[in-house]
Amino acid sequence: MQIFLITFGVFMLVIAAMAIGYIFQKKTISGSCGALGSVGIEKECDCPEPCDNRKKKMAKEEARRKMLEENRII
Repeated sequence: MQIFLITFGVFMLVIAAMAIGYIFQKKTISGSCGALGSVGIEKECDCPEPCDNRKKKMAKEEARRKMLEENRII
């Protein structure tokens, strides 16, 4: 049981160290292959004109961003 607890503690320390490193680097998470940017794709949908669903989503995100900017306390 003692070995299990020591091993568990070591794993928790490693996970905490990785989390702290991620927080301080403020770097986006990417896959081991470098994500889509490594193959020249700038966005998920590489269409010249976004579809209707994407336009609605973008409009909703923009409205939320404006609302948060207008109602900012600090």
